[in-house]
Amino acid sequence: MTNRPDLPAEIARRRTFAIISHPDAGKTTLTEKFLLFGGAIQMAGQVRAKGEARRTRSDFMQMEKDRGISVSASAMSFDFASAKGSLRYNLVDTPGHSDFSEDTYRTLTAVDAAVMVIDGAKGVESQTQKLFEVCRLRDLPILTFCNKMDRESRDTFEIIDEIQENLAIDVTPASWPIGVGRDFIGCYDILRDRLDIMDRADRNTVAESIQINGLDDPQWEAHVPAPLLEQFREEIEMAKELLPTLDPKAVLEGTMTPIWFGSAINSFGVRELMEGIGAFGPEPQPQSAEPRQIMPDEGKVTGFVFKVQANMDPKHRDRVAFVRMASGHFTRGQKLTHVRTKKPMAISNPVLFLASDRELAEEAWAGDIIGIPNHGQLRIGDTLTEGEALQVKGIPSFAPELLQGVRAGDPLKAKHLEKALMQFAEEGAAKVFKPTFGSGFIVGVVGQLQFEVLASRIEMEYGLPVRFEQSQFTSARWVSGSKDAVEAFVAANKQHIGEDSDGDVVYLTRLQWDIDRVVRDYPDVQLTATKEMMAS
Repeated sequence: MTNRPDLPAEIARRRTFAIISHPDAGKTTLTEKFLLFGGAIQMAGQVRAKGEARRTRSDFMQMEKDRGISVSASAMSFDFASAKGSLRYNLVDTPGHSDFSEDTYRTLTAVDAAVMVIDGAKGVESQTQKLFEVCRLRDLPILTFCNKMDRESRDTFEIIDEIQENLAIDVTPASWPIGVGRDFIGCYDILRDRLDIMDRADRNTVAESIQINGLDDPQWEAHVPAPLLEQFREEIEMAKELLPTLDPKAVLEGTMTPIWFGSAINSFGVRELMEGIGAFGPEPQPQSAEPRQIMPDEGKVTGFVFKVQANMDPKHRDRVAFVRMASGHFTRGQKLTHVRTKKPMAISNPVLFLASDRELAEEAWAGDIIGIPNHGQLRIGDTLTEGEALQVKGIPSFAPELLQGVRAGDPLKAKHLEKALMQFAEEGAAKVFKPTFGSGFIVGVVGQLQFEVLASRIEMEYGLPVRFEQSQFTSARWVSGSKDAVEAFVAANKQHIGEDSDGDVVYLTRLQWDIDRVVRDYPDVQLTATKEMMAS
């Protein structure tokens, strides 16, 4: 990383990151406050408020609005006036709900860093751990925000220990809380040697900051009650002895995470975290691709699709492909080659997402995320270039953990159902398998909630009530091997064979025994639980 030349200024000022957390840790509220401090919105919508007020800007699908959960990853861009100058933040929101982990996994291929939000009372929860492991696989730098310090929360050292132990990463405090719950008055900003005091009266104001000189400055007594001050001084001395100091290189390598403490709903600690993303978060990084790596400062434009969202605007049956720009300077109307089909595409209406508003993107640089409306030409994993045959790597597709059959309420509408299912398969919202025997389709998902989301979307977007039913199959595996071996295997196992939406052969299983039998009897055939997205 150190030998690379400096990036062009427009690219160097970009920070592209995702927020990961367990459901309810406060991710949506934090996203709102980022937009508020970035000037993208005037008033943060209160996520917990009733009715219309709780429709937060980043959740646009009806079901998300009804349930108050984020089920699709949306992207937002905004400028932030940081101490380092004006930065462009590209924030990719991820579903916190574990039933949508595949969407999150793919989103993490499109960012250069992650902000991990944890709840001060609950610490590291199961879903956080899963998402963290994905970041670890990609060596993503991680910045941590410990939220809800204004409620009863655990001991600060306990929280840090738990992160270090469960996630096997060094933790260094960037700030330190003073008091907790009702007694929480603010934080000591370790990086800038100042005291930040939280205003409980106005949730949208930035904290009052008092510049202090070291821990012995007499100003402390004026702002912090004596018992809290004594406890804080003891803790900060221990922290200095026991915890590592901030090493920006270790943060970029993903082996150390700085932690900020705060309360997103009270806008407290958020600005410091945003400054931290600017100071310690990476600039746009190179992307792994075949046959060569793509560098962000290359003159030619490349980008790849990491997400497809259908019907973002129910009035127009559009599909928006979310594209991470990997290199170059893109301008609206530019012709790019769609590598999979080798066809040129004129990108005439690219959009930038600013909270829930979209606007035409006149230009985009490496690191940016743009939406390209299309009618199904672009799929997850597709690469767009100025002619070179490059294929971005590492966007996985997972075998589903739950399979169900699906039927249209009206048998005459079976064709419509097929169209709807194919669209969701392209979006990556579900796997759709067509068994060789029998009629109908089998739909595979990662979590039960996805069936509900699919049924509600098919009814809303296609006016088509559907029923999901038990399937005799419990899992699916992709089949690979030499052409002859696969053909012999398919011929002998017809009742277990299907195709996925790309036409790839799938082995549908009822029991683990089915898989063991294939491993034993067909050594020339491989069954895999993942496949690289659309590389063909």
